[in-house]
Amino acid sequence: MKLSTSRAEQKALSKLSPFELKDSLIHLAKETSQQSTAQMLNAGRGNPNWIATEPREAFFLFGKFALGECRRIRDDGILAGMPAKQGIGQRFELFLDLNAKEPGARFLRGVLDYGVAKKGFDKDAWIHELTDSIIGDNYPVPDRMLVHVEQVVHDYLMKEMCDGRPPKGKFDIFAVEGGTAAMCYIFDSLMQNGLLSKGDTIALFLPTFTPYIEICHLERFSFKIVEIEADEVRKDGSHTWHFTDKQLAKLGNKKIKLAAVVNPSNPPSVALSAKEIQKIVGIVKKKNPNLMLVTDDVYGTFVTGFLSLMAVLPQNTICVYSYSKNFGCTGWRLGVIGVHQDNIYDKAIAKLPAAIQKKLDKRYGPLTLEPRKIKFIDRMVADSRYVALNHTAGLSLPQQVQMCFFSLTHLLDEKDIYKHKTMEICQKRRELLWKGLGIPVPPEDPMRAWYYVELDFMVWAKEYYGQGFVDFMVDNFEPVDFLFRVAEQSSVVLMDGGGFGGPPWSIRVSLANLNDEDYAQIGNYMRKAAEQYVEAWKENGTMKRKSKGPSKGKAKSKANGKSRGRPK
Repeated sequence: MKLSTSRAEQKALSKLSPFELKDSLIHLAKETSQQSTAQMLNAGRGNPNWIATEPREAFFLFGKFALGECRRIRDDGILAGMPAKQGIGQRFELFLDLNAKEPGARFLRGVLDYGVAKKGFDKDAWIHELTDSIIGDNYPVPDRMLVHVEQVVHDYLMKEMCDGRPPKGKFDIFAVEGGTAAMCYIFDSLMQNGLLSKGDTIALFLPTFTPYIEICHLERFSFKIVEIEADEVRKDGSHTWHFTDKQLAKLGNKKIKLAAVVNPSNPPSVALSAKEIQKIVGIVKKKNPNLMLVTDDVYGTFVTGFLSLMAVLPQNTICVYSYSKNFGCTGWRLGVIGVHQDNIYDKAIAKLPAAIQKKLDKRYGPLTLEPRKIKFIDRMVADSRYVALNHTAGLSLPQQVQMCFFSLTHLLDEKDIYKHKTMEICQKRRELLWKGLGIPVPPEDPMRAWYYVELDFMVWAKEYYGQGFVDFMVDNFEPVDFLFRVAEQSSVVLMDGGGFGGPPWSIRVSLANLNDEDYAQIGNYMRKAAEQYVEAWKENGTMKRKSKGPSKGKAKSKANGKSRGRPK
C-alpha cells in the first residue's frame, strides 16, 4: 500500500531529532484515527501512565498541616503568617493523631519517624524545614539543596542506585528541574571551568538518549565523538544490547576527556552487567584515571540489584537521576546531580593554569573572598543562574518536599512493593507486545529494565528471509518507512531507534505509557506492516525464502551501517 508520505519526504524528515519526527507521526496517526474507528496509540512517549499515590497523598495532607501552622501565627482570612519552628514537631504529632484515618497520614508518620529515629534529626528542625518548604514562602537555603532533604535523597540514591552498597564517603547533591536541566548544568559548568573545551574528544555509549548526541553538535561544544557501541549479538544476530570488551577498551584512550552513559540504556533499557562494570573500572583506574564520567540512571529502579557507576567509580562519576519515570511525575520536574565529596573535578580545577584560575576568580569572586575554594558542584549551582543570580538559585522548595516524599516511598518500603509493581507492569506489557508480534521473546537478561524495547527490523529480516530481502528493503525503502506505515495505517506512533544512535532500521517502543491490552494490538499492527514488505518482495520477483532455521552469525549488510543522527 502506497503511503501519503513519499520516500523523499521520509528521507528529509529522518534528519530531524526522533522527538521532532514523532510530531509528524502523531499528525498522521491522528488523521487516520479520525477517518476510521482506530484509536491512536502513542507508544513513542516516555511518560509512564502510572503514578505513585502515597507520597502525593502525604504531600497534600502535609500542606493542610502547613497552612494550619501559618494561620496559627496570623490569620486574616485571606492572609496568614509564616510557620514557627518552636514546638512544631509536637504539633505535627497531634495533627497526625487527629487525622489518622486521612489518606497519607500513615506515610507522614513514617516521614516523621525516619527523620527523627533513623537519621537523628531534631524533631522541630525536621518538620519545620518541610513545613516552611511546602508553603514556599522562602528562597531555597542552602541554594543547592535543603539540609535534611538532601540527606534523605542521599539515602535513596545509595539504596537504589548503589544497590545498598554505597562507596565510602558522601555525595553532595544538587536538586534540579529534572534530568534535562541536569544535563544542561553539567555541560555548561564543565565548559565554564575549563574541564572541557570546544572540540574536545568525548565518548558516548550508544544507543543513548538523543540529546546527548545533539549537544555534541552544538557550535559551542563541537565535540569529537568516540562511539562505544552496544555491539554484542547472539548467534542468530539479535542484539543483547551489551558492550563487548573491544568497545569498552576505547575508554583507555587518554584523548577522551569525558564519557556519558545512560544506564540502563535508552532505548534498549539494558543496564551494564557486573562484567561490563568491572571492565570499565579496570580501564579507568589503570589507563585513564582522570576520565570524567556522566551516568544518567533514570531507569535504574526497574532493574533488580542495579548498580550505578557512581557506586564503583565515585571520584570520577557525576550522577544524573530523575524521579520522573519511576514515580510518574514528569510534570513535577524533579531531578538531582550527585558529585562525591572526594572527586577529580575539584582536583582538576585546583590544577588549572594560572591564567584560567584568574579568569575563574573574576567569575566567582562576587560570591566569596576565596573563590578558589568553591567546589565544582557549587559552581554548577551558581552557573545555573549566571552567577549573578546565585542568591536566588535552587529548585523550588515545594518541589524538594515532593522529592523527599518520593525518596521515602522506597526508603519506608522495606519489601520494595512499589518498585516490584512497576517492574511487573513493564514485563507484562513486554509479553503482550511479543504475543502480538508473533515471535519468540528474547532470552531472559536480569539487566533488562523493559521500560522500552528497541527492535532491529533488519535482524528479523535477515533471520527469516535472508540477505535478498535485506537488500530489497534497503534499495526500496527508507529506514523510517516502517514508522510512517504503522502511523498511517494503524494510528500507532513509534520512535526511530536510529535517531538514538542505534541501528538505522531499529524501532523504539515504550512499554510504560499505554494500557496493557494495547501492546498486543501494537505488536499485531507491527507484524502486519512487516508482512507488507514481504508481499512486496514476493511481487517484485526476487523472493527466495531461506530453507530452515535461523541464520548463523551476524546479519551484515549496508543496512547495518552507521545510524542516522550519529555524531561524525
